[in-house]
Amino acid sequence: MISDRMGNVLRWLRDDDGPGGIAHAMTAGAVALGVDGLAVSLLMEDSGIELVACSDESAQVFEDLQFTLGEGPGPDTVRGGIMVWVPDLAGVRPDRWPALAMEAAGLAARAVFCFPIGLGAIRVGVLTAVRRAPGPLSPGQADDALVLARALTARCLGGGEPRRQDPDDRASQDSSHELQQAVVHQATGMISVQLGLSLPQALLRLRGHAYGSGRTITDISREIVARRLRLDPNTDGTESAVVDKD
Repeated sequence: MISDRMGNVLRWLRDDDGPGGIAHAMTAGAVALGVDGLAVSLLMEDSGIELVACSDESAQVFEDLQFTLGEGPGPDTVRGGIMVWVPDLAGVRPDRWPALAMEAAGLAARAVFCFPIGLGAIRVGVLTAVRRAPGPLSPGQADDALVLARALTARCLGGGEPRRQDPDDRASQDSSHELQQAVVHQATGMISVQLGLSLPQALLRLRGHAYGSGRTITDISREIVARRLRLDPNTDGTESAVVDKD
């Protein structure tokens, strides 16, 4: 049985099919689940997993890091179509997600719970709940999260192309992830042309340079789009870059 609070979230998600519907559901859903942050990330053609909506900074930062690294519980959930629960990131074996393990100590998120959004073999995305304190979800919280993930699956599969978060919405004022991901797409396209790579290969080069430089993929993308940075074709993208003088 779902909680009354989650029932309200589901009704909100069902009735509000506008651009802010999922964003509002993340904010209210985090409260209903008793977690610090809640996020929805979806699979997009040629670019992997992209954040669509989130409730707070802890969820935003964690999802941005996973997108930069290309590894973590979220990507594993999408690839396998299974739940991945991490009650304590500090207790994860370093070889499971090596790059993420190196960054975990500096994250506000300490516990992460990922639920697949999809139907059978159809992979749509992932619902991620984060908490600042370690510990498992209660059975009631897990049930509520599963119901929310199923509702998001119905919304995404039944409504055509997923709507992105409205930049003017209250829940997106601090993140503006639609614009952030747009600049990643643009930078990926520029790298593809400049280095003669496919889009997936160009995105991997972009991720590699972002991680190697200790910056987010969004920051690096802005530099490339502004023509202040061009990845060196003679490296693997993780060691050096040259200033674009065009």
